Amino acid sequence: MTWWCVTLTEPWAWSPKAYPGIWASVLLLLVPYLVSMRRRTGANPHAGRRVAAFVGGVAVYWLATDWPLGTLGAGYLASAHMVQFLLYTLGAAPLILLGIPEWMGRRVLGRLRAYRAVRLLTKPLIAGVAYNVILLATHAPATVDTFRSSELGSFALDAAWLLGGLLLWMPILSPLPELQARSYFNKMIYLFLAAQVIPMIPGGILTFADFPLYSTYELAPRTFGLEARSDQALAGALMKVGGLPVVWGTMFGLMIRWARSEGHVDDRERRRRAAAAQG
Repeated sequence: MTWWCVTLTEPWAWSPKAYPGIWASVLLLLVPYLVSMRRRTGANPHAGRRVAAFVGGVAVYWLATDWPLGTLGAGYLASAHMVQFLLYTLGAAPLILLGIPEWMGRRVLGRLRAYRAVRLLTKPLIAGVAYNVILLATHAPATVDTFRSSELGSFALDAAWLLGGLLLWMPILSPLPELQARSYFNKMIYLFLAAQVIPMIPGGILTFADFPLYSTYELAPRTFGLEARSDQALAGALMKVGGLPVVWGTMFGLMIRWARSEGHVDDRERRRRAAAAQG
């Protein structure tokens, strides 16, 4: 029995496969979180929403990692590999961050003695560069063909994607307010450049390449009738446009919050001036 999804040589079949390592990682994320929240939050009205977000993020992580998507992405389809990447970085990571309260974030960073390092890494410029370095490195043909061939290598790719997603979203959704970008405008520009503009470049290369770039997927048994070149083009298209709903939806939400915050400032200023005039 394998403990993590890895490249297989037999033709694809809808026969469920067990990956105990994936189940253990899900429990390792979920159980300590739920125990801590149960002990600390009590009647906190926001606790339910946070727990729902965190559990949802772990569920997306499980969906992206386990059979069947994890198996397809590990050795059959480049497009499934890309769907995994999108689920990790644009689904699991932001939901997990939304589920972490400030007190828990400070406790974890304090115990790991990682606050200074995280504060540096979550500066928008550094976080954006780090995320895209991870994106490029983990989609390079040499990396994919080398790492997908072993369980440990496949696990390393999955871990790198989750880490990259957390870095991407920290300047926007960090549980610690001081680690977020300073303004809504900065958050929107950062997210647009880091998660939308730069990934268009490698996505375009995959889409328009004249030959398959990944030996892993070129030599894999053909699945769902997709030829290697068409599969790779689909993977590139997903990298270019697959994140549009999340990225633009988030930017729209930030714009609404920005407008509301400006409205509150204007209301306070009007009340201050009215009080001054009456005095």
